[in-house]
Formats: sequence, C-alpha cells, structure tokens
Amino acid sequence: MLIAAIASACLLTPQPNVLILLADDLRNDSVAALGDLPARTPNIDRLITEGTTWTRAYVAGSNQGAVCSPSRAMLLTGHHWRGLPPRFVVPWRKATPDDPPLPAMLPRTMADAGWRTFFTGKWHQPREHFNACFDEGERVFFGGMGPHYGLGMFDRRDDGVYEGRGEPEPRWTSDAFADAAIASIKRGAAGDRPWLTWVSFTAPHDPRTPPKDLADAWSPDDMPLVPTALVEHPFDNGELRVRDEDLTPLPRTAADLRKELADYAGIIEGMDRSIGRILTALDDSGQADNTIVVFLADHGLGMGSHGLLGKQNLYEHSAKAPIVMRGPGVAPGVRTSALVYLHDLMPGVLDRCAIEAPQNEVVPLDPEGQGRDAIVLGYRHQQRALVTDRWKLIVYPEAGVLQCFDLHADPHEAVNLAGVDAEAPVGVLLRDLVARLEAMGDPVAGKVALALASAPAGTPLN
Repeated sequence: MLIAAIASACLLTPQPNVLILLADDLRNDSVAALGDLPARTPNIDRLITEGTTWTRAYVAGSNQGAVCSPSRAMLLTGHHWRGLPPRFVVPWRKATPDDPPLPAMLPRTMADAGWRTFFTGKWHQPREHFNACFDEGERVFFGGMGPHYGLGMFDRRDDGVYEGRGEPEPRWTSDAFADAAIASIKRGAAGDRPWLTWVSFTAPHDPRTPPKDLADAWSPDDMPLVPTALVEHPFDNGELRVRDEDLTPLPRTAADLRKELADYAGIIEGMDRSIGRILTALDDSGQADNTIVVFLADHGLGMGSHGLLGKQNLYEHSAKAPIVMRGPGVAPGVRTSALVYLHDLMPGVLDRCAIEAPQNEVVPLDPEGQGRDAIVLGYRHQQRALVTDRWKLIVYPEAGVLQCFDLHADPHEAVNLAGVDAEAPVGVLLRDLVARLEAMGDPVAGKVALALASAPAGTPLN
C-alpha cells in the first residue's frame, strides 16, 4: 500500500512541501518509460527514474460516463465513490437540504495542519466546494472538458461565487496552468510555511488539440495502433454510445484511430513540456529536496484498444493509471506492481507529512508494501470486475458475458479464458467478487451472483 511503501521512520524536518501533477485521460503505456506508445515524455520519465512508480494503480470506478469527476472526488477524500455524497461525485447534480456534509479533503486537512494550499487547473467538482478545499487558486476551470485554447478560467474569489464560464484563456491550457504553478512555487519559497500546489491538467483529454508548435509532431501514417486494437467492441458492454465512443465517425477505421493517436501523442508531449517547466522552477527555488512530487492520472483511456476510445470500461488500459512519487525518503528507480487504488494517494501523502488521515475507510498496510490482495472495479450498473495479482474477471450482468484474463501471460487482455480454459479460476473469482460486492452493499451484487449458477468451480488462485 502507498502508506507502507513511502512511510518514513521519523518526522521529516522541515515539513515537506507537496506538488501534485494530475493528468486527465492518460494511459499507462503512453508514458515513454512505461510503455511503447510513441510520445516523448522526458520530464515524466525523469520523475520515474528519481522516484517510486506504482504500475498497477486503479480508479475504483464510476457511476457516470464522466469518470474524471468521481476519480477526482476519491483523490481529494481517500474514499470510494460509493461512499461519497452524490453531489460530490456528480457535480452537475443539484444540491438538496438532505445532502450529507462534505467529507474531509486532502488540501483542507493539510491547510488545517499549517500548509499553504494552492490549486490550478481542472476542478470538476461543485464550484461552491472549491474555497472549502483550497486557500488559493489561479486559472481554475470549473468543468469537465473544453477547448485547449480559449478555455474559460477563474481565479479564486473570497466570496466563493463563480458565475458564468470564466475568462477565456488565450494560452494553451497546460502552459497557463504551469505558469500559475510556477508562481505558486515562487511564493512558497519566499514564505515561512510548507505548501501544497495541486496542478490538474486538462491534457490529454479531448478535444485532442496539441500546442500549435506540436500540432504536426506526429504523422497519423506513422502511428502504430495500440495493443488489441479493433475498430469496434466485439459485444455490447452497455456503454457503446457514450460521448467518448462517438468522437470518430462510425463505423470506425484504422485511419481514424491513427489520427486520434497522433493528436494524443502531441498533446501528451505538450503537457510533459509544461511539467518540465514546473520541475525546473522547483529546482530553482531550492526546495526540490524537501518537496514530495506526485505525478498521476485520473484514469486511462481506450484509444482503440478492444475497439473502444473512451474510459467507460474496466479493461486495464482504461482502469489503470500511473502513480509516480519522488521526494525525501522515497526510494528512487523503484517500480512496484502492488495493487493499489488511486485514492490510496490521500492517506499516503498525509502519512509522508506526518498528518493523521481523517477518514473512515481502513487502508490495509503491509510492511513490505505488498498492497491490497484484490481490487474491485465497477462502472455504473453494467460492469463489475475483480483484479488479483494474476487474474482479472469482468462481469457484464446485463449482457450476460464473462471475461477472464491471465494478466501475467496476457497483460493486454487479448484472450478471454472464460468457458475456454478449464484451468482459469472463473468460479473462484466470481464467488469472491460477489462476496466483496455484497460486503460493499453494491445493488448490482445480485445480478452478478446470477452468473454463479453456470460458472465452473475453477481451480484455486495461484
């Protein structure tokens, strides 16, 4: 687990600063050091070399197509999306008098402990919650998606009222966010308190518009397709007509996918360049050695894998996202395949800062950083999954489809072993998944349990 893997034996002196760099819609394998998609990411690669990387971190799931929003809610609170107030997970839902109070959030907890807290970028939570979370903010986008040139942005208001679409920002989004972050780091270096600077990029989320000088950095003709690329998904997973899947004309072609991938690479490179500017400013501030730097993404993306463009699925390419941490006491050059949720980040960061995590969920700890024994994933009412070190079971209750993948032998999930390989522990995985869903109070547990009647007993997990 994150806490165990990064815990320090004693309180750091002085108290560490924290810099969080959050990407939007970033596949693990789109980072050069972690995969083979053709995007140049020297600055993210530098963090991977200098820090510890969790290569099997998962977003717990979503109750809506905009997976970004519940993912951010979980990152802020350390809670599973099923245990969060509906208004916090679905920011466009109207508030009601019956809404429960806000849970404790990472930046507010740090502010209460003496840290100066700053945010720039994509908020994608209710506007009225922003000032309850951060002390400062500049170039804040209160939405889920928008253009990378001319995006409406706000600076923090003491009265907490943010009306309209904001001031159109002429700079490319990642450049604007980087400028705001650099100014925050400089203020922090001149101050007498530790600081948290949270940078939430809108890249590489669509519209996939790279900065102008990188618009033609990659030719679609030269782009290799992603692993398990298909022009359409082999069956109805319950969410084939969501917005993300309509970004290209249907039926989709290989040429469509290559054009999307070329733009994706360009926008990732633009974001990486902005990250490089932020890291240079941190180095110049003289505070790099006492700053915990975290790079992560809110979730992955299909980009053609399994015939899907979006993140509204539970395959590895969409449910996983990288977590990289560099800083005092964090081992350099380490990559761990320990199973973690992205929202394990909150207690992990607070532990590094010697701040007690004010949450109710029990985060399993292991002195050797082995992580969780399994990860449960869910997307709306249409998909559920169980991930162990080796095996992955995906259940589509409405479609009546089971998928079982051996992630050790088949990391791209190309071969469905359910009903094909008697050695695949389908029944064992399914019973475990049902038990975990029931313990969570998941209303879909009953539908998933119906598959048990026809599932084979299976061999034990190994």
